[in-house]
Amino acid sequence: MARLSVLFCEQCSKQRMTIHEYNQAVTDFSDRIYRFVLKSIRNIHLAEDIVQDSYEKLWENVDNVRFEKVKAYLFTTAYHKMIDRIRKDKKSVYSEELNLKEESHENNYSDLSEILKEAVDRLPEIQRIVILLRDYEGYSYREIGELTNLNESQVKVYIYRARLFLKKYIGKMDVVV
Repeated sequence: MARLSVLFCEQCSKQRMTIHEYNQAVTDFSDRIYRFVLKSIRNIHLAEDIVQDSYEKLWENVDNVRFEKVKAYLFTTAYHKMIDRIRKDKKSVYSEELNLKEESHENNYSDLSEILKEAVDRLPEIQRIVILLRDYEGYSYREIGELTNLNESQVKVYIYRARLFLKKYIGKMDVVV
């Protein structure tokens, strides 16, 4: 019986994150989480707070999170904290119906990244979040689903709608260039 408890404790310690691993998670993921949150909410101080809160929650649960899963844990935590904050501040506006004729891009900009940023900013919140996770952060549909509590089909639909909007907003490339 004592041997079994020793084996169990050894297995527990292998699953627990060490302080070194926690610090490695800060080094590896804090910038990516910050960029993701900042692109979603466009508020520097709020983005910093959300990243800090996410790492604080990780620290509180360090015994329950394995290092192999820390990236998903941090992004999921940041996503949920960001959504909670947006809802609390009532800054989000959900709109599935967009008048694309009014939204179409008529100005003559020479900077495509500026136009794309403007277009992404006009997306509904959930579409903006999934497109940022997919195209900017490189997550798979499955990973995005896990982070946002959506199924893969929903993620694909939101990404499709976002890309369709972006294509219609930006218009023909020869007009942009």
